[in-house]
Amino acid sequence: MVAKSELKFIKRLHQKKYRNQEGLFLAEGPKVVGEFLEAGWQPRMLYSVNPENYPDAQAITPTELDKISTLVQPNEVLGVFPVPDIGKPVLEGWSLALDGVRDPGNLGTLIRLCDWFGIPQLLCSQDTVEAYNPKVVQAAMGSLARVRVHAVELPEFLRTCGLPAIGASMEGEAAPGLAFGKEGILVMGSESHGVSAQVREHLSATVAIPSHGKAESLNVAMAAGILLYELRR
Repeated sequence: MVAKSELKFIKRLHQKKYRNQEGLFLAEGPKVVGEFLEAGWQPRMLYSVNPENYPDAQAITPTELDKISTLVQPNEVLGVFPVPDIGKPVLEGWSLALDGVRDPGNLGTLIRLCDWFGIPQLLCSQDTVEAYNPKVVQAAMGSLARVRVHAVELPEFLRTCGLPAIGASMEGEAAPGLAFGKEGILVMGSESHGVSAQVREHLSATVAIPSHGKAESLNVAMAAGILLYELRR
């Protein structure tokens, strides 16, 4: 049995206000929790309906897990992890920046793309969804354990960072012909609004993915995957 006060505390972490207040977030399921544990993250609390699989976990009943889970179908194990202090963004190599990406599923997928293509940090505008939102954590499938996510004032950051910034745009240079160079920041906006005018002011260049059909646009994660592939070729 888990104390009611503990269950209540964890339930509060479903809300951004309390995640910020406590500096904690939730991860659920063997895959996601396992990735954090394997990467050396130390959970503040760890609960499992199968504690024999997790030596440091406290036993929890399926009913109790259902009460604190953010998932429609709770999945065996839940960890409460501290939000890490990752310091300031590193101004070298390539980074991905997001401008106004509000969908948690998209952000989670973008974190996975950074992990796949070896992009160590992700820069998020203030109006991009929070990285430790439970839906983002689940969609990232454990990649959040390896990618640093910074919330920044994006226009000001691009103005002062000293790195070239290349923004995705329908009017940009075709991706296969653009020389990305050895370092910089690839900037992606939302599918509906693109890169904002305030951010566009600080771009060194724009890049486009040529269309050969009639679709009006690409999902931001889809587009980022194509451009990151071009960047790493």
